[in-house]
Amino acid sequence: MEFLWVLLGLAAAVIGLLAAKIFLMRKAAGEIARGFAEKLRTDTNTLIDISTRDRAMRDLASGVNEELRRLQVLRRRYRQGDLELKAAVTNISHDLRTPLTAICGYLELLEGEDKSPQAAEYLEIIQGRALLLRQLTEELFRYCVVLSDPDGLTAEPVSLNAALENSLAAFYAELTERGIQPQVRMPPEKVVRRLDRAALSRVFSNLLSNAVKYSDGDLEVTLTPRGAVVFANSSRSLSSVEVQKLFDRFYTVEAARKSTGLGLSIARALTERMGGELTADYISGKLVITAVFLA
Repeated sequence: MEFLWVLLGLAAAVIGLLAAKIFLMRKAAGEIARGFAEKLRTDTNTLIDISTRDRAMRDLASGVNEELRRLQVLRRRYRQGDLELKAAVTNISHDLRTPLTAICGYLELLEGEDKSPQAAEYLEIIQGRALLLRQLTEELFRYCVVLSDPDGLTAEPVSLNAALENSLAAFYAELTERGIQPQVRMPPEKVVRRLDRAALSRVFSNLLSNAVKYSDGDLEVTLTPRGAVVFANSSRSLSSVEVQKLFDRFYTVEAARKSTGLGLSIARALTERMGGELTADYISGKLVITAVFLA
């Protein structure tokens, strides 16, 4: 009987040791998981540290730390390369602006000169291509400037109602030229958010420009009291797959070949920098773009 009690005591001790071992290993696994997630979210050179002295778990943490070091090196290389690429594109697009302006100026001077009907036709084609190239260069330059200055926004109280009205007024002639009579719905009360006024105007302008490109002749603009601005228009030229790519840099569809595809990328970047969210959906043949500005 005494021997049986000894065995039970040893079994209880072994079970207690195993339970403690399992508890410590689970704790270490949790520390590794939380540490790994934190290191991925933040830009830091610190590595994962765990409280347990278990050899296997410390080897696991060491292996994860080694991969984190490699990831940090790759992240730094990517950021450096991205900055260099943005600077190079900004400089190139800036350098192109001056000669393109001069070319457009000389083409305007040529309009007043005597020329044959065929020369006039060629001149009109050249003017159209030069103006298009100038427009695309300006769009590329603006995109690079936006991305290269992440801290260049100034927040102040802005009425979304007034900002939207001003943007619609600025685009009214272009919309009516396309036969688009926008249907606008706004709440009677002011919807105020702390935003950068110029950046917000750029966002609305790019979204309206996008509506001009893709609309089949209609446009609904809705501002909700919670700060959501919805642009909806029929667009048979799009598909649900294409809509999901509209925010990709340099992505264009057949209906908008005269664009670099940067307008919506700029709008999303600016919206997110102001703490908002910009999404696109394709619902029953309609392109629906929603910008939400949080209070």
